[in-house]
Amino acid sequence: MESRILQLIAALRASGVRVSLAESAEAFSAVDLMGIQDREEFRLSLRATLIKDLKDISTFDKLFPLFFGSGQPPMMGGNPMDDLTPEEIQMLAEALRQFAEQLRQRMERLMNGEQLSRAELEALGQLVGLNQADNLNYQNWMAQRMMRALAFPEVQKAMKELMEQLAQMGMNRERIEQIRNMIQQNMRGMQEQIDQFAGERIAENLSERPRGENIDNLMNRPFEALSDADKKVLQREVKRLAAALRTRIALRQKHAKSGQLDPKATIRANLKYHGVPMEIKHKDRVRKPKIVVICDVSTSMRFCSELMLSFLFALQGQVRKTHAFAFIDHLESISEDFSGANADEAIQSVLWRMPSGHYNTDLGYSLDNFNDDYSDTLNSGTTLIIVGDGRNNYNDPRLDIFSLMSRRATRTIWLNPEHPLLWNGDSDMPKYAPLCSNVLKVGNLKELAEAVDELMTS
Repeated sequence: MESRILQLIAALRASGVRVSLAESAEAFSAVDLMGIQDREEFRLSLRATLIKDLKDISTFDKLFPLFFGSGQPPMMGGNPMDDLTPEEIQMLAEALRQFAEQLRQRMERLMNGEQLSRAELEALGQLVGLNQADNLNYQNWMAQRMMRALAFPEVQKAMKELMEQLAQMGMNRERIEQIRNMIQQNMRGMQEQIDQFAGERIAENLSERPRGENIDNLMNRPFEALSDADKKVLQREVKRLAAALRTRIALRQKHAKSGQLDPKATIRANLKYHGVPMEIKHKDRVRKPKIVVICDVSTSMRFCSELMLSFLFALQGQVRKTHAFAFIDHLESISEDFSGANADEAIQSVLWRMPSGHYNTDLGYSLDNFNDDYSDTLNSGTTLIIVGDGRNNYNDPRLDIFSLMSRRATRTIWLNPEHPLLWNGDSDMPKYAPLCSNVLKVGNLKELAEAVDELMTS
């Protein structure tokens, strides 16, 4: 209990609440006096000793239940199969067998009212980057990502189809409605369990965060868990990384210039010496890449694409030619924006011209725009790079066009911030991925920098 109180105090301080050592000591004295048996008295004794400013009460009220609970999440709705007849149980089992294995397992857990284990919650949190989040504003966002990893959207759709199938099998409508209500209640319970866990983990992260943010921690933090202040730090850091990368690539290219002996070039160079080979010529083994990059600048991808464009602007000297495009619901060429000398102005010009929004991404239509107006930028010497999460709002993904683009390019690399386990719902990545030479996960700046290094040197 003492360690949890200390964590709460650390989280309050990290959230901007001033708590002195004397006030911390008072809090422990109050708890010793009042005890912890009565939860409300325990909460009020901590609030009275730790909070001295009225504006900080809301912060305390938000953090307290994340460390000490608000009572257990609602009990699951129970097992709706308890009072079904043997025939109805058989119908239900037969219907469940017709769903995909993953969805079947999810549905069965909801049918049985099973909560997620702590280990499962930890694994989900690790998958979506919850361990790096230290801002309570992202609690709901992280919880949604965890539910997406559990294929919740597909489960909801599967539940509707299951109810329809049971009706077709002849099950009583009242009984079907009872099953539906039980599953929905269990689903709400699981959602609340996930939301509570996300809040607890973020609060713990807050309590453990050092006062001075380490740049390595920021580079490993998922893009979606960054605050505006964090983003400004990383925007400066990407310039340093790009400069170091540019120097490293230039050295590699310089060291790789002496390839195998070039007899024809050697003969031509030594004609002035009457054919005596005084100057030996070698074939150039280095061919600077030609790049076509298409960036998703919608809300969910905006910062990742911004950093990618910063890298490409800084590495112009290491490529033969770059054709850059940005899209949300349509495609625009942005190569002209990068003809100047100021990368920040160029990127901000693009982002201002294409304001972000939610749920309006249409990659399929953007690929159609590319095919109509810019297909001649692709040839056998081109590396095609797509920066996006592959979420297309259930629009036509235009796989026919993407397949053609991929065949025209030497290689096609997709940079996606999402783990493959999150490729569900409106994600078309399972369809695009087989058409790519490689798909690289770039969920944070460290991964993005490594991907750019690989692109420029392989």
